[in-house]
Amino acid sequence: MHFSKTYSQLLLTLPPELRENAVQYRQLKKIINQLVQELSSLGLSPTVLQQLLEQQNPASLTAQIEEIRQQCYRVSDGDDDHQHHACTVVYEFTGTSSHIEPRLRLSVKHPTDATDTASGHTTTPDSILEALQLHSRALESNVALVDICHSSTNTHDLIIPLRSDTAFFQLLNTTLASLAKHLNTVHGGFTSTLQCLADAISATARPTSSSAPRSFSTYSMTVNNAATLRPSSGSRNTDLYSWREIFQMYVEGEIFESVGERTRGERSVEETETRIKRFEERMQEKRSKLKLAGSKDALDVFMRMNFFILDLKRFQFANAEATRKILKKHTKRTALPLPSYIISLWNGPLPASPPQAELALLPQPPASLPRLLVQAIGEILLPIVPHVDDYSCLICTSLAFKPIRLGCGHLFCVRCLVKLQKLGKANCPICRAPTVLKADRTNVDYALLNFMADWFPLESRAKLSTNEREAAKEEIEELGLAGGCRVM
Repeated sequence: MHFSKTYSQLLLTLPPELRENAVQYRQLKKIINQLVQELSSLGLSPTVLQQLLEQQNPASLTAQIEEIRQQCYRVSDGDDDHQHHACTVVYEFTGTSSHIEPRLRLSVKHPTDATDTASGHTTTPDSILEALQLHSRALESNVALVDICHSSTNTHDLIIPLRSDTAFFQLLNTTLASLAKHLNTVHGGFTSTLQCLADAISATARPTSSSAPRSFSTYSMTVNNAATLRPSSGSRNTDLYSWREIFQMYVEGEIFESVGERTRGERSVEETETRIKRFEERMQEKRSKLKLAGSKDALDVFMRMNFFILDLKRFQFANAEATRKILKKHTKRTALPLPSYIISLWNGPLPASPPQAELALLPQPPASLPRLLVQAIGEILLPIVPHVDDYSCLICTSLAFKPIRLGCGHLFCVRCLVKLQKLGKANCPICRAPTVLKADRTNVDYALLNFMADWFPLESRAKLSTNEREAAKEEIEELGLAGGCRVM
């Protein structure tokens, strides 16, 4: 299937606001056809134009023009009556970045007739374009041109504006500029919607102190002893744990981007579609377990936002591909060489900025907006629900409940710290500072302890039970009753 048809079918599956800002591929193809006809009417078929343009190989457009001005004319092979007019062609751009004017510069160099020189006149062809056409026919019939020799010469330049080419770049430039502006608007709107969603999830994923204030008690060093802590069992009026599980599955799903060492980077459109459908199926099961109606509505919005990112990813890929293909088709059909940095913008890694002497023909390709939106989810939405891994003990890797903050600032759970003290290890396991044996009940971080009891009530109770069992077991072993009580 041709790309034009595939591209049109893809756009039909996208939202109207995206479809209206897409690259007009078919219209650009029609303008290319008009440009080919315009060049052919000047005697510049693609084959002839390519051979003419290949005669020079300058480093840049500016150097190309200067070289033309300094070249010598071509002379006949020993026949003074028959002279060949040397013609060079340069494809160049003028105007501004918002209004590009492509044109051809035809330079014809011919020797000066001695008789006319004496009378103050020079011999010129009937027209520069006629000289070009004669030269073009020589190329088409494979007539070998004579070598260049250095001598005085007259050079006549003819500038031919390419109206169809101007229309081509004007349409493409306008479309890409409008697209960049629209994507900036989309980014702002997405961020605003994401903030509203964050507020909605915050209202349904409330901690114990908010969802069940009577069952939650705060602790401090002046009022309570850390040994008497008994966290609550949580509340039924919150979907805190459901949202924590949803976000955990979302992060582990790596829908839009892989974080693995071998496959790090953005995923392809096909892989993203597969993963988001798989995630949607899991969310259908999860939705039935949500307790609050607000949570179900928020989950629906969350899924719609992710599918919108998928549509945007498909849209941006399709536009980049359409731009790359239409620029390639422009060069292939017309034989007009575009600057190398323009091709590399849309066909490979982003290059450095173009030289100042060259005109910026097209806007820079927009950054990957889907990637920016996924980053916004990670920065705005996911931190709403604290994750247990962010508050784990660095020794046992479970929740650092009853957290002890050493003098060096590092944090451990009370059981791991007691074990270190019993083993006589004085240095911090992280920084090796001698702070372990100096720690006592004043090192309990009550602010973090209350936070853990509030946001992780189930994990806090589980860790407390585990600590009590380990402490009882150690006490029995210290009493020498590890084998049990024996009656003789």
